[in-house]
Amino acid sequence: MIHRLFIANRGEIALRIIRTARQMGITTVLGVSEADRDSLPARQADEIVIVGPARSSESYLSIDRVVAAAVSARADAVHPGYGFLSENAAFATAIRAAGIRFVGPELASLEAMGDKLMARKVGIEAGLPVVPGGEAADKTEARRRAQETGYPLLLKAVSGGGGRGMKRVNAPEELDAQIDMAMAEAQAAFGDPRVYVERFIARGRHVEVQVLGDGENAIHLGTRDCSIQRRFQKLVEEAPAPGIPDDKHQALMEAAVRLTRHLNYRGAGTVEFLVDAKTFDFFFLEMNARIQVEHPVTEAITGIDLIEQQLLIADDQKLGLTQSEIFLTGHAIETRINAEDWSADFRPSPGTVRRALWPGGPGVRVDSHIASGDVVPPYYDSLIGKLIVWGATRTQAVERLEQALASLDIEGVSTTADLHRCIVADARFRAGGIDTRFFEGLAHG
Repeated sequence: MIHRLFIANRGEIALRIIRTARQMGITTVLGVSEADRDSLPARQADEIVIVGPARSSESYLSIDRVVAAAVSARADAVHPGYGFLSENAAFATAIRAAGIRFVGPELASLEAMGDKLMARKVGIEAGLPVVPGGEAADKTEARRRAQETGYPLLLKAVSGGGGRGMKRVNAPEELDAQIDMAMAEAQAAFGDPRVYVERFIARGRHVEVQVLGDGENAIHLGTRDCSIQRRFQKLVEEAPAPGIPDDKHQALMEAAVRLTRHLNYRGAGTVEFLVDAKTFDFFFLEMNARIQVEHPVTEAITGIDLIEQQLLIADDQKLGLTQSEIFLTGHAIETRINAEDWSADFRPSPGTVRRALWPGGPGVRVDSHIASGDVVPPYYDSLIGKLIVWGATRTQAVERLEQALASLDIEGVSTTADLHRCIVADARFRAGGIDTRFFEGLAHG
């Protein structure tokens, strides 16, 4: 049994994990940087351990320091949250070598899904369709791949995620410069300069499937649509994905389960697909072997606590759920509230939050680590909270989101709340089923 859980993360996800662990009777120890020692998650955890200085490279991203902190805390399990070291195979190996459970999949799954080229190979083995493309070790190979796929195309970091190391190339004359930038960005972000070429589908939707597996059994918990993105960064997520024909929707979910079983996957994971907005043909992109930022919308339509499921599986328990017991009810939408100035090209806006008035009411949930008087440090991701709404129908969910955003009041730092108010007012969003080009046509309110 897990008795002492070390949380190797910060912000809203750390607080989210603390709350579920407490309900399960598990003692929580939070690893914090010097900048986060007075944060709300630090105040809520049973204990804290200082991992290192403010910079993430010396704290949250330092495998040696995080492992040493978990050992000193006498933890019997480590939850990595999302981002930072959550999908780092070396970190998972070091944690397990220290005799501590890692709340995540086995090493083989982490390695296979952490490398996008390997993930494509495994996806093909599992019978999933993939976007045409392949590795480009140098510019010569990139040109050859580009001739095969045609333009426009995408360059993607093999070890990438979160849009880093990803570049769109519209014409042959752009290729050399863009591959230089993609490789440099991939090296800086992931320590791996490898990139691959992939066909760009002009009207694509980003649809993902939440899965759970215990190494033998696997189930899905429905779809999520994450098509509203800026520079490949998600802004809004909703569940289930709207406007997809039932047969395609079912095929997506079945494909995700097929991959999960093929991997003998253990834990919570997300299988991501690119869906053609016209034909609804879909292509496997990758699998995120961790909890996702947008997991609350799945919890809202299923009533299942995904953090609890992660901890139960990490405790060597079998799935206590079967596919026939999963019911998708209503519709949920999540907006990410970031401390950024939308009017200044999304410039980060760290500082002290003088006032944080988060909305409430029926069908409204807020996952945030920020309250009035808290500080948003300049060293980390700018996410300060997630506003999640649920409705019996998508129309009701949109109306509740509009009302919740109207009552949201954050002072002291700039936020993306006004951006989300513009999104909700947009007729295309209200109709549903939009593609990843939505943001290009969004007018400032």
